[in-house]
Amino acid sequence: MKFGRGFGKKVVKYRMVILVVSLLLLIPSVFGYLNTHINYDMLTYLPDTMETMKGQDLLLKDFHKGGFTIVVTENMSKSDVSRMAKKYKTIKHVDSVVNLQDVIDPSVPRSMYPEKVREDFDNENASMIVVFFNRSTSDEGSLNAIKEIRKVSTKQCYVSGMSACVQDLKALCEQEEAKYVFIAVILSLIAMMLLLDSYLAPFLFLASIGMAIMYNLGSNIFMGEISYVTKAIAAVLQLGVTMDYSIFLWHSYEERLDKGEEDLKAMANAIDDTLVSVAGSSITTIAGFLALCFMTYTMGRDLGIVMAKGVIFGVLASVTVLPSLMMLFNKLLKKTRHRGLIPNTEKLAHGLTARYGVYILIFCVLLFPAIYGYNHDNTVYDFAKILNGSQGLSEEQAPFLKANDKLEEDFHIGTTHMVIADANLSSKKGYAMSKDMENVKGVENVLGLDAFTGTAIPKEILPNEITDAMIAKGHQLIMVNSNYKVSTDACNTQIKTLKKVVAKYDPTAKVIGEGPATMDLINLTAKDFRVVNIISIAAVFLIILIVLRSVTLPFILVAVIEFAIYVNLGISGFTGLELAFIVPVCISTIQLGSTVDYAILTSTRYKTERMAGKAKREAVMIASSTSMPSVITSAVGFFTATFGVSLYSDIGVISVLCGLMARGAIISMLTVIFILPSMLMAFDKLICKTTGGLRDIYEKEKKQVVQEA
Repeated sequence: MKFGRGFGKKVVKYRMVILVVSLLLLIPSVFGYLNTHINYDMLTYLPDTMETMKGQDLLLKDFHKGGFTIVVTENMSKSDVSRMAKKYKTIKHVDSVVNLQDVIDPSVPRSMYPEKVREDFDNENASMIVVFFNRSTSDEGSLNAIKEIRKVSTKQCYVSGMSACVQDLKALCEQEEAKYVFIAVILSLIAMMLLLDSYLAPFLFLASIGMAIMYNLGSNIFMGEISYVTKAIAAVLQLGVTMDYSIFLWHSYEERLDKGEEDLKAMANAIDDTLVSVAGSSITTIAGFLALCFMTYTMGRDLGIVMAKGVIFGVLASVTVLPSLMMLFNKLLKKTRHRGLIPNTEKLAHGLTARYGVYILIFCVLLFPAIYGYNHDNTVYDFAKILNGSQGLSEEQAPFLKANDKLEEDFHIGTTHMVIADANLSSKKGYAMSKDMENVKGVENVLGLDAFTGTAIPKEILPNEITDAMIAKGHQLIMVNSNYKVSTDACNTQIKTLKKVVAKYDPTAKVIGEGPATMDLINLTAKDFRVVNIISIAAVFLIILIVLRSVTLPFILVAVIEFAIYVNLGISGFTGLELAFIVPVCISTIQLGSTVDYAILTSTRYKTERMAGKAKREAVMIASSTSMPSVITSAVGFFTATFGVSLYSDIGVISVLCGLMARGAIISMLTVIFILPSMLMAFDKLICKTTGGLRDIYEKEKKQVVQEA
């Protein structure tokens, strides 16, 4: 408590200076926010050391090719297709364009080319044009090229591929993100105005939190870039997670005023109380977010750092900006107080402690199905599914989805792999390798120089533009079109077989593309998630151990919140809801770090009452009844900040992530209200025996029992 005493007085004394400085800091924050690059390509977060990423770098470095798109044309004449391809060649950042007219030299009879080549690029009703970009898949240059391709194309042209997916995702995010914050703010305001005993206080809370959010988002410029997932949910999540701190200051200030303290003194003491309290509870939240930094898949680090910063800014704003605002509007605050909706909770606490065995039984009964559902969730890695979600996007929102469907419908292509092989392979070996790859189950066709010419005609007969596009610095590029969708077991098996095939002919060859990268992602994240869960639980356990000076309370508190997490994710396992691969680990760490505070609040009050000499049941009743209003208010605030976004968002991963966070807040609230007090009742003796400050209570009660006997 000594840490904060001088701090509160200084904040009250310099409140106007704090407000002026806080407003001025918004200027660089807005600049930083507007100039932070956003990454929409989730595959770029794979480690650079992985074989697929090395292959992507080689493709960009040697071939000057990064992203690509396959444009499907329907019901167009061959001359119109050729004219369209020529238009594409003039677009900035387009490296090369490949279509049937380029491949087949007019002087060579079509019959001399392998039949597969004629079928691969066109059929009776459709043709396809492959457009390579000289920038990476999600680079601004590639995305601008996609926009230009769509602009110059006719209605019969459909632009598919990852770069098109990223462009559609970017456009959708830019349309929706501001609305996420608006929805979260409006719903949070309504909830706080009803639950708290003031109409004005929630507006001040949101003004303070809003500044903290801008400081956080502005400081992201020092990270260089952040992912679109981080950008989309950071503000909403920070609002939900840090609302607690404002609520705590408000309640502390009211209590001081009710005791008869003068306004400025009450606020100074409330600041000191809040600083000490939230400093302890916020550490668990920060630890939960920082655990994400241990993921090898670096999107976790991206989200973890941004949200850890957000909590720190939230704490600082709650003890500087918010009290300064409250002092500025102090008279109006007093005039707008009203009776809150949360009723007296003493009767509920009395009933909980009287029938605590029933709630422990409920805990035991629900635990096993929760674990089963948790271990049988439907995790997806297909980025089209991750973006599309269960609601489904319209053709206007995501035209790449229709283009992908056309590619599959007209040419039976679900995804495209690329092979980078030695350019000095003989035509005989190269053709044999192409034929072997074509024979792999699920391979629709193989497009490469040897596949184009076969063994009947030399490669030199091909136009220079084609050979330049497919050969560079001692390497040749081969495209392998697959019937399978990425991330499926069939696709992953196919990739493994293709790697074995090319290794027979060229041990240095690399198989790259969305499919191989996604397969690496599946293998990588499975390990990552286990590591992150262990680290987050261990960190939170250690913090509770230090804060409460107890050996048993960390086990109980972590078990209670982990139970809530298993129930939350377990529901998805039973309902079959598809979860983007990043969702389970984010929910596990966020729900643990942000809602364990509810359990710490209750347990701290229980310990305080037991140390004051209260009997077991009385201590639990007081702890439960006094903490319930704060827990309910905090959980409902978190729920409203995320639930509205989950309903509104058309982006699958954002909608699902916010939906599970909203549901998790309510499940954690119910678990802390009903299960935790029962656990404290059941394990009171063990807790007293293994907790600093309670051992004397345990010995005293033990002697009293012996004497009475």
